Amino acid sequence: MSAPIDAPEPPAAPEDRPDPRLERRLARSAARLAAVQALFQMEATGADMRAVQAEFETHRLGQRIDDVEYREADIALFRSLLAGAVTRQIEIDQITDQALVERWPLGRIDPTLRALFRAAGAELLTGSRTPHKVVINEFVDVAKAFYPEGKEARFVNAVLDHMARRIRPDAFA
Repeated sequence: MSAPIDAPEPPAAPEDRPDPRLERRLARSAARLAAVQALFQMEATGADMRAVQAEFETHRLGQRIDDVEYREADIALFRSLLAGAVTRQIEIDQITDQALVERWPLGRIDPTLRALFRAAGAELLTGSRTPHKVVINEFVDVAKAFYPEGKEARFVNAVLDHMARRIRPDAFA
């Protein structure tokens, strides 16, 4: 015998339900990736932060674009990273510059990596409760998404480790 058409569906089995901790972690990862993309777009086009933020929140995050599904992002983290990167850009750029070898000033770095360092620097500087190791690992994963076959992930790891030591020295004591 089949169930009536208007009958409620049975509750999902526990193994079918999404893990809320995993969903939160994935939303935070999506926010970090989106922040790097937004910062890149701001630099490349000269667009205002508010305009780019609104575009991402309205037309990208959680949307399907050209057969690519963009994951829902932690909007609070996305906004915090953008605002922090913009308002503290000079400080973040100085810290990043100190982490780079002399022959590679920040101006010579790929704009995607520059955006990544600014977003990561913003997260490290905001005093977030996220441990520096998690921040570094998350942004290394972002680097891998942009440069899947390159050495950039190791480079990002080294620079972010240096930045974290300057920004959060107590974490390394």
